[in-house]
Amino acid sequence: MNTAPMREKPTLVQVNAPRRTHQDPADNDRSVETARLLRIAHDPDETEARRAEARDRVVVINLPVARNLATRHVGRGIAYDDLVQVASLALVRAVDRFDPEFGRDFLSFAVPSIRGELKRHFRDLGWMVRPPRSVQEAQAEAVKVRDELEAKLGRRPTDEEVAEHGGLDIAAVSEALALQGCFTPASLDKPLQADGTAVLGSLIADPESQFAASEARLMVRPLLRRLDPRDRTIVRMRWFEQRTQQEIADAIGVTQAQVSRLLTRILNELRAGLEDGHIRQTA
Repeated sequence: MNTAPMREKPTLVQVNAPRRTHQDPADNDRSVETARLLRIAHDPDETEARRAEARDRVVVINLPVARNLATRHVGRGIAYDDLVQVASLALVRAVDRFDPEFGRDFLSFAVPSIRGELKRHFRDLGWMVRPPRSVQEAQAEAVKVRDELEAKLGRRPTDEEVAEHGGLDIAAVSEALALQGCFTPASLDKPLQADGTAVLGSLIADPESQFAASEARLMVRPLLRRLDPRDRTIVRMRWFEQRTQQEIADAIGVTQAQVSRLLTRILNELRAGLEDGHIRQTA
């Protein structure tokens, strides 16, 4: 007979993980510092230089938030750098528009603004991911006529010759031929050199590593001052007044397509200036 004492069956008690009831210290520190800097930036008794410095610091310490929001839209057909640019410009605009007298946290105001600007960017440039059928058809027709004429002439014809031969509008031909290849994804393994030592994929930077230098690259205020008056007006209307491309076109007397090209050029100039500033700073 087994006389060993019976062991009590353990009672299973479910232990829930403690609920997170407060911000991470880093988030809290950022919020406190942002509030302090915003009070300085909007204080009329402070010097203009001190207000500008405080404003720029608000942008810098909140750039991780803008970058995080941009990262959530990666993989939808628009380059990561462009998304970061859009989010960062929206952050700058939010800093300018925020009124600390309202007493709310800055990010509760800035985050919806940044998200809205990213959505508008996709709305305005979405045709670049899936172009309208009319654009694809125009491009196909122009290429067909060009190839026929090239075979006949034994050389690559000019856009004017293509337009005349095909009875097409010269502006439409030039735009369509400029877009050739933009609608077809390129293989990341495509060689960039004849010896195959470099491939297209090697040019794609890691978004995580890019952010290490974003503070220096994304301070756009000095670059905006260098733009000519019309470009500054376009930037103000598009990213500060949230106007559509068509509204901008109507205001400055050009077409929506021209505004789209102007915005692309302006962004490229700003990006080049930011990259140049980063190189000088890290040299």
